[in-house]
Amino acid sequence: MYSASATQTLQQQTKQLLSSVQAHSVSEKEITVLRDALRFHEYRYYILNDPLISDFEYDSLYKALEKIEADQPSIITPDSPTQRVAKGLGTDFQKVTHLVPMLSLENSYNADDLIDWDRKAKELTGKDVVEYCAEPKFDGAGISLIYENDLLVRGATRGDGTEGEDITTNIKQIRSIPLSAKFSDYGIKQIEIRGEVLMTKKNFKAYNDQLAEENLPPLANPRNAASGSLRIKDAKEVARRNLEAFLYHVGYFSKTEARSTKYKVPQSHAAALSMLWNLGFRSPEKEKKIIKGIEGVIAHCKAYEEQRDELPYEIDGMVIKVNDLELQDQMGMTSHHPRWAIAYKFKARQATSKLRAVEYQVGRTGAVTPVAKIDPVPIGGVTVTSISLHNADFIAEKDLRLGDSVLVERAGDVIPYIVKSFPELRNGSEEEIVFPTHCPVCNHQLVKPEGEAVWRCTNINCEAQVVERIIHYNSKDAMDIRGMGEANVRKFYDLGFLKDIPSLYQLPYEQIKTLEGFGAKSIDNLRTAIEHSKTQPLYRFIYALGIRFVGEATAKTLAQSVTYLPDLKNKSQEELQQLEDVGPKVASAIYEFFQNKENIELLKQLEELGVQLKNEQKEIYTGGNLSGLTFLFTGTLPTLKRSDAEKMVEENGGSILSGVSAKLNYLVVGEDAGSKLEKAKKLNTVKIISEEEFLTMIKN
Repeated sequence: MYSASATQTLQQQTKQLLSSVQAHSVSEKEITVLRDALRFHEYRYYILNDPLISDFEYDSLYKALEKIEADQPSIITPDSPTQRVAKGLGTDFQKVTHLVPMLSLENSYNADDLIDWDRKAKELTGKDVVEYCAEPKFDGAGISLIYENDLLVRGATRGDGTEGEDITTNIKQIRSIPLSAKFSDYGIKQIEIRGEVLMTKKNFKAYNDQLAEENLPPLANPRNAASGSLRIKDAKEVARRNLEAFLYHVGYFSKTEARSTKYKVPQSHAAALSMLWNLGFRSPEKEKKIIKGIEGVIAHCKAYEEQRDELPYEIDGMVIKVNDLELQDQMGMTSHHPRWAIAYKFKARQATSKLRAVEYQVGRTGAVTPVAKIDPVPIGGVTVTSISLHNADFIAEKDLRLGDSVLVERAGDVIPYIVKSFPELRNGSEEEIVFPTHCPVCNHQLVKPEGEAVWRCTNINCEAQVVERIIHYNSKDAMDIRGMGEANVRKFYDLGFLKDIPSLYQLPYEQIKTLEGFGAKSIDNLRTAIEHSKTQPLYRFIYALGIRFVGEATAKTLAQSVTYLPDLKNKSQEELQQLEDVGPKVASAIYEFFQNKENIELLKQLEELGVQLKNEQKEIYTGGNLSGLTFLFTGTLPTLKRSDAEKMVEENGGSILSGVSAKLNYLVVGEDAGSKLEKAKKLNTVKIISEEEFLTMIKN
C-alpha cells in the first residue's frame, strides 16, 4: 500500500508533527498531513504488525487531531481516524439486505472429497488442470462491508445469508478495517467485501486476564468473543476487545471510470486479495497460495493443518477456490453454496485429561445419563470439564475407569467426546465405574427395557423427571410459555411454587412479586404467556406431554386422528399403527401413556384448569402440488427455517414424517445432515433432494 519513498516521507512528516505536538503548535494547515500520518501508522500497527512509532507517540498525534477537530467541527471528514469512536448504539440493530447473498461453503473432510470436487470442477470448466487459490478458513464471525465512492458506508453481520444486521458503528472500532480506500483507482464505484472478524489468541488471553482482574467471568473462546462483540450496544466496549478482521472475498462491485491506468479490475481471486491488501485491508495476501492441480492442494492442506497451533489466530480448515473469476462464473452456484469453492475441515481438536468422577443425570423420560468429570483441559479454545458418557454400554465399550488418562476431542469442534482410555498408563489406583442400581435422585430401582441401552427410573414422581417435564412443557416448540425458562422452573420448584405441570396454572403471583427481578410488568407478561398456552393447538399440547418417541410430526398425526385427546385411550396398538409414520415402538409408547391412570388424571386436571384438549378440526388440503407425498427435513437449510418448510409441505397437501422409513418419499437435505441422510441412502425408495429442488416442486 505504501511504497518505500512514501514510507520515508510519512515517517519524516511524523517526526515534524511530533515536534509540533511537543511545542503545542500543530496548526489547522497540518490537519491533512496529520490524518494521513495516523492512517499510515494504523496500517503499520494493525495490518503489518510492524509499528514505526511508540504507542505514546501515536496517542499524542491522535489527541492533537481530536483537539483541532473539536475546535473546528466543520473540518471533520467521514474517514478521519477520530470517527471510529462512537457514543454507542441504539436498542436495535436494523436488518439490511446483502447486495449478493452470502452463501455457505460445501464442506470436505478428507482427500477423497477434494478429489471428487476437483473432478466436478474440471467437468464444469472443461480444463484438464484447474488453478486454485488456497487460504486459511478463519474461525470467527462473518461480516459484509460496503464502500461507495471510496468511503465505508455499511458493515453488516452475515445473518441468514440474505439479510444481516447493520453494525457499522461497531465495525468502525476495528482498526484493521479502513474507513476509506481508493477503489476508484481501479474503476470501482461501489463494492461489497466479505470477511471474518476474529480475536487473536494473544488478545483473547489478555482480555480474559483483564476480566479476571475485574472479577468477571471469562469468555468461552475467541470465536464466541468475536461474534458476541459485533452486537454489543456500547461501541467503546467493542474497541476495548481489540478485534481484527480478515477480508477475503469481493462479492460484488459496480464500475466507474478509473482514475489511473496503473490499476486494473482483478481477473482472479488472488488478484482481488492483492487489491484489498494494497488498499490497506488485512486480506490473506501473505497466507494465500496459488496451486495447479488438486494433489498440490491436498498436500498444502495437510501441511497447514500441522502448523495450525502455531498461528496467532484460530482456523478450522482451509478454503480452496477456483482462481480464475471467469471460470467461477462459468461454474456458477447452487442456492446453498458456490460450486467454485470448498472448505477442507481439519480434524477435531484432541487433548488428554484425567477421568476423576462420574455423575448421573436423570432426564424427563427417566433416562439416567452418566457424565464424566475430568481435569479441566482446553480444546479448541474451550475449557472442557464435563463429557456425556451416554450409557453403561459406552463405559464398558471404552473400558473406562476412574483415574484413567483419556483422549478427549470436540466432535465437530463443538461436542466433547471421550475417544478412548489409555490402559497402558494405569498404575493400579484406578477404580471400576459401577453403574447405579437405583435412581440417584429418588432412589427408585432402575430398569433397563429389553432392546435398549439406557437404564431408566420408572418413578413418574421422581423430582428430576418432574422438573425436566415442566421445562419441556414450557419450551418454544411445545406450549411456548415465555418467561418460564429452565432457571425459573428450577427456582419455583425449589420454592414450592411448582410441583407438577398443572401447578403452572396455579402460580402464587403475589408471592412471586416479592422475589428479586420480578416486577409488575414481568409478572403480567408471565401470566399472559401462561394463559395463552391454554389455547395452543392440540398437536403442541401432545408434544408438550413428552410422550416417548413422539416428536412434533407424530404429535400432528395424533392430533389429526381425534377430536378429543383423551379418546386416544380407546385406540389399540394395532389401530395406532395404522396412523401415518407410527410404527410398533411408537404405538406401544402412545398406548402405554394413555392406559396410565395417572396420565389420564393429568389430562383431566389440565382441562379443568382451562387447557384446550379438543382439536380444531380443519379441512386437510389435498389439492396442492405435494398432495399425497411425505417429506422429512435434515440439516440446516440455506434459506428456510425447518418449521416454515414443514408448513409449506402441509399447505401444499403433503405430510411430514418424523423419521426415515419405507413410507418416506422425499428427504430434503441441508448443511451438516446427519444419520437420517445415511439411512435414506440405504433405502432405494427415498428420493434425496436439496432445498432448491424442494422449492421447485412447490412452484411447479
